[in-house]
Amino acid sequence: MSCQRSEVVLVGFGVSGSTAVIFLGVLIASGTFYTAAAGSAEQITDAHDGESEDLLDRRNTAIDVTSVLYNESSSNLSIEVSNTGTTALSVEDTTLLVNNSHVVPDTTSVGGDFETDVWAAGQTLTLNVTNTSPPEDVKVVAENGIAASNATVEVVN
Repeated sequence: MSCQRSEVVLVGFGVSGSTAVIFLGVLIASGTFYTAAAGSAEQITDAHDGESEDLLDRRNTAIDVTSVLYNESSSNLSIEVSNTGTTALSVEDTTLLVNNSHVVPDTTSVGGDFETDVWAAGQTLTLNVTNTSPPEDVKVVAENGIAASNATVEVVN
């Protein structure tokens, strides 16, 4: 009979031990799941906040191509663009398209300042490009995708 009692004790301990192991495993898995879920939720929130800021910038951005002047004698194309919105823009991140082709301006200036990269609200950006012929279309695209174009090109000698 003593052998039977020791077997019962071992079986009882085995069930308690396996229950403890299962409980510990569930606890560790829950902690890992919570950590992963919290990290993912934080990344989603950050992405949503960034998207909201970008949308606000786009809504507050407005540009207007006020003048496109082509000088035939110097082959110089001069484009003036006004920042009519409330968002400050980057000159370096502004894109110029001439006849639907990307063109890098020879010089850029904001209000006569050739060194600045900030194109604030109410200021005019001037882009100068050497072009072999008068363009048919000029388009300026701000860093956030807002664009303005002017199909009218004034040609002077």
